[in-house]
Amino acid sequence: MIRKNKKCAICEQSFYPAKTTQRVCSMKCSIEFANQKAKEKAIKQARKEKKEWKENTMTASQWKQKFQTIFNKYIRKRDELRGCVSCGCDLSKRKFDAGHFYATTYEGLRFNELNVHGQCVKCNRHEHGNLHEYRKGILNRITPDQLKWLDEHRHDELRLTIPEIKKLIDEYKQKIKEHEHRRNNATD
Repeated sequence: MIRKNKKCAICEQSFYPAKTTQRVCSMKCSIEFANQKAKEKAIKQARKEKKEWKENTMTASQWKQKFQTIFNKYIRKRDELRGCVSCGCDLSKRKFDAGHFYATTYEGLRFNELNVHGQCVKCNRHEHGNLHEYRKGILNRITPDQLKWLDEHRHDELRLTIPEIKKLIDEYKQKIKEHEHRRNNATD
């Protein structure tokens, strides 16, 4: 077997390894390499523990906000090729929002996919949702019966427990992955 010259992972000197898995040239470099790996592992573990601690101390309101971010990301992925629900402008090459027909203050519809659609920043933020045009445009995406249902249920309450919110977060993360997977396969 012909041994190939390797570059030491620590000092970057060339050396001939005794084994194919050898990454360093000397005992001194081996100790340094082991110390680096131990430090990386400790940092990774500390980050994991910090994340777990943070999640264990989060309130239901904080979990809802985290879910809102993921839910909105899903809506933007879903609607990126559909155009603005209010004015119809192309959203594929610009930043846009997940615009709520009934605002998030209507808790019962806050996370309802029928109530939230891709909307350009101008319509959503600068024209306060451009609701007159939104009501017209929404009928191109949902049926009149579904719109009637939204109108009738806008005052419903939403009572989610933290475990329910965590489950929804996992579900929508999966929906985002599936949507990206379908989109990537469609362009191949």
